[in-house]
Amino acid sequence: MERDEILQAIAAPLLAWYDKHKRTLPWRGTKDPYRVWVSEIMLQQTRVAAVMPYYARWMEALPTVADLAAADGERLMKLWQGLGYYSRARNLQKAARVIMEDHGGRFPDTREELMKLPGVGDYTAGAIASIAFGLPVPAVDGNVLRVAARAAGMEGNILDPAVRGEIRAAMSAAMPQDRPGEFNQALMDLGATVCLPNGAPLCGDCPLAGICEANRLGLQDKLPVREKKQKRRVENLTVYLLIRGGQTALRKRPDTGLLAGLWEFPHVPGALGEDGAAGPLAAWGLTAVDWRRKLTAKHVFTHVEWHMTGYVVQVRGDCPEFAWVDRAGLEALAVPSAFARFLKEAGEALP
Repeated sequence: MERDEILQAIAAPLLAWYDKHKRTLPWRGTKDPYRVWVSEIMLQQTRVAAVMPYYARWMEALPTVADLAAADGERLMKLWQGLGYYSRARNLQKAARVIMEDHGGRFPDTREELMKLPGVGDYTAGAIASIAFGLPVPAVDGNVLRVAARAAGMEGNILDPAVRGEIRAAMSAAMPQDRPGEFNQALMDLGATVCLPNGAPLCGDCPLAGICEANRLGLQDKLPVREKKQKRRVENLTVYLLIRGGQTALRKRPDTGLLAGLWEFPHVPGALGEDGAAGPLAAWGLTAVDWRRKLTAKHVFTHVEWHMTGYVVQVRGDCPEFAWVDRAGLEALAVPSAFARFLKEAGEALP
């Protein structure tokens, strides 16, 4: 069969498989666009297992779009703390405010209107439109690209926008008009549980094995084609866990850029040795009373790695750019998981 014929043929076996094997997830079984939207944003570049407890806490705290629009910024960041890619949470609230102010609290119900919301791209708009509103709109993510490329034997680079556009058009043509939401979710589930991204796909369990070109030609490990990722740059940081009178110092990051608006432990560029580490303290107007411990940690972002040298230091003095917080204050503020090693150490150091 030709590529388009193969993709046209996947709907029936795929939906039959989905009806028997679909995953039970807390955001399934609802057509509430708010719940669909929040789940899809949380699932971007994040594993399902990691998202589930965050989704439950979020829905308990902010069950409606109006609640999200009115939420305090610090509370919002605390609910998101640990999920990473914090701009997702900020865009959720920006979009919620647009919905309340420009749409009278009614969720936009077309792909075109959905894509005007902050943080909503082609995939998320397709997921909401098809699942919540029953519109025949494809939702093409990494799982769908992989399934389509393998099934149709497509050798184009799936990171090329033109190739992604071809797959999106093919999925649109293949979509059953009566079950668009289930079709999109079936593709997601197949890619997540059978047509796996890392390691050998479980072709023996795949409902598309009989028509899949990659399976027929033994190309499962060659498809889909992806261009090599650029090597991440490494940034060395010296991080300070400053202790003063049962409190530790935090400072707020700028409102733009990496981890924008979150709280962090004070740090400076470079990997400073113990002799050089005293310099920044003096610049901050602080004096070391006791150098307690030296720490090392690493955190990997998409395009950069932080290699951190840390010092636990008892100090005296003050710095106007720092907020000094006790254990309760530390737990109340949103500190990103990049500083998890220092959060753990602070928990042990504070009374």
